[in-house]
Amino acid sequence: MSNGTNFNLEERTFLFAQSVRSYCKKVTHNIINIQDIKQVVRSSGSVSANYIEANESLSKADLFTE
Repeated sequence: MSNGTNFNLEERTFLFAQSVRSYCKKVTHNIINIQDIKQVVRSSGSVSANYIEANESLSKADLFTE
């Protein structure tokens, strides 16, 4: 999509993680799904963290090792 739209993925991934956490708070917690809920929350947060890390500026040393 080259129409100049700014997708602001950093904000969107953060809002996604917040939405997932909000949803998980509403889900009934029991012995069967508690670990699944924990994993979903961790995974949703890692999407944002991975995006931010991927967009950090690389040093010259990093560029040579890539």
